[in-house]
Amino acid sequence: MKFRNRSFWLWTLVAIVIYAIGEILIDSGVIDNYSQSTLMLICINIILATSLNLINGFTGQFSIGHAGFMSIGAYLSTIATLKLNLPFGVGLLIGAIVAAIAGLLVGVPSLRLKGDYLAIATLGFGEIIRIIFLNTPYVGGASGMSGIPQDTTWAWAFFSSLITVIFINNFVNSRHGRACISVRENEIAAEAMGINTTKYKVMAFVIGSFFAGLAGGLSAHYFYIIQPTNFNFMKSFEILVIVVLGGLGSTSGSILGAILLTLLFTYLADYPEIRMIVYSLILILTMIFRPQGLMGTKEFSFRSLKLTKRGKSHGTAA
Repeated sequence: MKFRNRSFWLWTLVAIVIYAIGEILIDSGVIDNYSQSTLMLICINIILATSLNLINGFTGQFSIGHAGFMSIGAYLSTIATLKLNLPFGVGLLIGAIVAAIAGLLVGVPSLRLKGDYLAIATLGFGEIIRIIFLNTPYVGGASGMSGIPQDTTWAWAFFSSLITVIFINNFVNSRHGRACISVRENEIAAEAMGINTTKYKVMAFVIGSFFAGLAGGLSAHYFYIIQPTNFNFMKSFEILVIVVLGGLGSTSGSILGAILLTLLFTYLADYPEIRMIVYSLILILTMIFRPQGLMGTKEFSFRSLKLTKRGKSHGTAA
């Protein structure tokens, strides 16, 4: 863990200031319900994007079944709070843990697959989970579950996303994270160096599934209702687009991509006839002129800001 890192504490301070500003604006009514929903979606999408980026971007696996793990978190946390009357925090934890266990059960056999085969396996898993919920009367079948208490507040959403980013960023910069990156760069060379590649691929899969389940629980307890159609292939595709747009292998990129695409999709909702056209055109242009994503594999840091500022001052002096 990089808790002694000065940059870590500076970013944590910035995050707390952002939270405080958001809390004041919400309490004073400056941010209305519509804008508040957008803020919640941004936080949930940050959790989904950073957790999928750990699997796809840092470990080099091609998973497109993230919506399946999200649905497990959403349904299990709802059962815990709505049917078993457990506290919201306990419900979130149960949903995330069960999603992580599902990630382990799916990951151990399927992560020996590579590339397209792994993508098809994870896609199949996501669809199996959706069909199971669709045909289970206990969770409402096709109608889903409604009347879910709105327990997800700005504080829950913000600090859940902050904890997710801090955890994954520290994991990536740890010994285990570097092993994951070595798997991405060259799996054969990593194995030759004695790295247990299957272990690290499964580890990334389980951590990513845990946080996807957490995002599912937060989403269910903010939007009152969940249905199997909320977690279909298009949802997995949406999360994948955020990760690719931000940059595979960049936590900063995932955050940036989640913010930009959520804002874009939300504000284009007023123009349904051209929304998907504009959305698709922006993505196509980005991929043409910035195929590595907005951040590539780089991370946003205070040090890079200082270097940029110093470079500009030298340029002015010259």
